[in-house]
Amino acid sequence: MLDDILDYQQHIQERPVWQPMLAEVREGFAHNLPLTPATLEQVHDEFMRKILPYTTGNVHPGFLGWVHGGGTPVGLLAEMLAAGLNANLGGRDHAPIEVEKQITRWMRELFGFPGTSSGLLVTGTSMANFIAVLVARNWALGLHTRRCGVASNPTRLTAYASTAAHGSLRRAFDFCGLGSDSLRLVPVDADHRIKLDELRSLIAQDCLSGYMPFLVAGTAGTVDIGAIDDLDELAGFCRAESLWFHVDGAFGALGILAPAVAHKLQGIGLADSLAFDFHKWGQVPYDAGFVLIRDGELHRKSFAALQSYLERETRGLAAGSPWPCDFSPDLSRGFRALKVWFTFKVYGLDALGRTIARTCELAEYLKQRIAQTPELELLAPVPLNIVCFRYRAANPDRVNAEIAIQLQESGIAAPSTTRIRGDLAIRAAITNHRTSAADLDRLLEATLAFGRKLTWNRQQTELLEACVE
Repeated sequence: MLDDILDYQQHIQERPVWQPMLAEVREGFAHNLPLTPATLEQVHDEFMRKILPYTTGNVHPGFLGWVHGGGTPVGLLAEMLAAGLNANLGGRDHAPIEVEKQITRWMRELFGFPGTSSGLLVTGTSMANFIAVLVARNWALGLHTRRCGVASNPTRLTAYASTAAHGSLRRAFDFCGLGSDSLRLVPVDADHRIKLDELRSLIAQDCLSGYMPFLVAGTAGTVDIGAIDDLDELAGFCRAESLWFHVDGAFGALGILAPAVAHKLQGIGLADSLAFDFHKWGQVPYDAGFVLIRDGELHRKSFAALQSYLERETRGLAAGSPWPCDFSPDLSRGFRALKVWFTFKVYGLDALGRTIARTCELAEYLKQRIAQTPELELLAPVPLNIVCFRYRAANPDRVNAEIAIQLQESGIAAPSTTRIRGDLAIRAAITNHRTSAADLDRLLEATLAFGRKLTWNRQQTELLEACVE
């Protein structure tokens, strides 16, 4: 099994990026509960035939959709070791928790957070955003909100993020009882960064209407194009207005490892909370998100709830308080920290930083190729590693939506789509350390081939319709 999965990663470029699942394979997953045993060999054979060929494909260098990391063999092996230990990192006194504490110390150092800040590995930035918003809510309304609920306080809180912010932020406000409408979305400028003058105006209007602004969320790497808000100016504004400053750095925060990107993140260390993922630019296998909270004690008080069966001691296995479960909704937690620890120690941060810089260089290469190709059109700036473009056509949305699907179904490349100022774009997010310029050349060659065929067919149909008329 280990040989097979390592071979899969080593020879991944020989496979299609993605392929549609055969109907008979899909139907096989509808079988009833297995009452009688099968051999390990039989089940592994089924995995090799029915699961491995039909995955998302983000290990492949031609996978350019969304912002999915590629993982590494080192992370794969670390996951195996973690599964063998089967450690529960909810609490107690054992070495796996020390590994997670060490990663927290590393992240404090990397982002310039104080020693009193807290950190926690979570599933991803969606959960990290939720934890940060909930802690900020308790900072604004008081810790009694945990017992009495938000309805007990007449204060109507409002928060602010750009229209380019990730949807998980709205969900975080829903989950913590404030309602998604309490997050105001502020327009962005031509570079897709939050407009600070619009932010000030909106906050002033809400204050006059009886609301209490309490949080501003900056974005380090917007999901559409990878834009980074002016974090330094946002931090100064929040400090002057006594607002909580949160940064959603899902993939962009780790750009701090690359000197060519780090200067764009000035001010990130001034955040009250920071959310990001190791499983994107950090190349750690899914899932591995992280949250940093500047006020570690407030973080603990926002979640800690001691029960008799979780009683702490100063000695023995029940020592080591506070426990990770005091900082999140989860009582049971896997050993996510080990694959992060292995990745950082085996590769080193310099190599990870070079990989991040390389993805941005490849994005610039793709941008230049598009600019040199009259049939293609760039639709947005390229501040980091994401390129949004389209094939020029009379009906561009329909043609480019079909091109994206045909690219995926061909197995040549797997971009995603988004909308830039209402126009549908083919979106190439270069996150995988395996991706090369040759993979981007194949993407463009196939885009042109599919686009020409689609527009030629359309022209022939229109010509035929004109003749019939």
